[in-house]
Amino acid sequence: MTRVSWLNLALAPGLGPAGAQRLLEHFDGIDAIVSARRQDLIAAGVDERIATAILKPDRQKLGQAEAWLSRRQHHIISCRDERYPVLLREIPQSPPVLFVSGDPDALSLPQIAIVGSRNSTAGGCDTARQFAAHLSKAGFTITSGLALGIDTAAHLGALGAGGLTIAVCATGLDSVYPPQNDGLAQSISAQGALVSEFPPGTESRRESFPRRNRLISGLAVGTLVVEAGARSGALITARLAGEQGREVFAIPGSIHSPLSKGCHQLIRQGAKLVETARDIVEELGELIDAAVGAFPTAAAAGTEDQSEDPEYRRLLTAMGWDPVSVDVLVERSGLTADEVSSMLLILELDGRAETLPGGHHRRREGRPK
Repeated sequence: MTRVSWLNLALAPGLGPAGAQRLLEHFDGIDAIVSARRQDLIAAGVDERIATAILKPDRQKLGQAEAWLSRRQHHIISCRDERYPVLLREIPQSPPVLFVSGDPDALSLPQIAIVGSRNSTAGGCDTARQFAAHLSKAGFTITSGLALGIDTAAHLGALGAGGLTIAVCATGLDSVYPPQNDGLAQSISAQGALVSEFPPGTESRRESFPRRNRLISGLAVGTLVVEAGARSGALITARLAGEQGREVFAIPGSIHSPLSKGCHQLIRQGAKLVETARDIVEELGELIDAAVGAFPTAAAAGTEDQSEDPEYRRLLTAMGWDPVSVDVLVERSGLTADEVSSMLLILELDGRAETLPGGHHRRREGRPK
């Protein structure tokens, strides 16, 4: 009965996390809630409409949720489940139930949220993709919101690097929003997880996106904002991260770009300015060791010896001090594109090179101490 009981709670319209928490604190377990008398539910702090919905759930919606859960790798995780992510328990009004498509254990891995504008620039998407790839190789799971623009680039960067990525959705997981990302959602489910607090059958609503944003920041140890306008939803995620006691990082941009204004605003408010993935790894890398037992991050995996390798010296010489594209580096160095891309990850994490907007790269002077 317990799974159906949690579904009853999740399907009750208007209950919300705060109302669910009141009931869970008042009654002895979830089954006691759905077995209670209507007047007892009302006495515990919910109105008559919600009490009725808990005791007599919509059979069509309940059947829809059960059908979704019957499929492979579809899960419901309650706040009383040991698989419920610890960091999410700490946030105000944490959801009583999570719906997951993919690996539910991924939710408890150390995560970095990468967010930004839907109407991003090509350079911003390149930056998000590269940061996601670097941070994946350093041991972090990349979390974002499946939106177009920066979110999509972050998910793709993690997937391309062979890392794990989590998409927090503002709809039920039986549909994908935006629909253009249906294929991406399938890849994320296979190499990480899709997660939502909304039951199957829930369509896209404007008010659902701020609720989604608090889960993006709540799951992660830190949030990185890549590009954001002055009124971007990414700023909501960053604000929530700060309120939840998590780290906030922002990438600066051109003073002339409207998509830099949000990041510059965050930096003025105390967000950490980052130029390379190494900045984040150095800030949060200890969390990887604590969580997964001295995970060998890219920053600590012998990069000094690698950067003294003849091929690395050749690449650094080919790079020079002016911005240059990967194609030019391939032509100058005689290395393959795959070799150059892989070596650039190591050089950036090692502080020997940096990635610039537009997908260009250049050397950095010396090694950071």
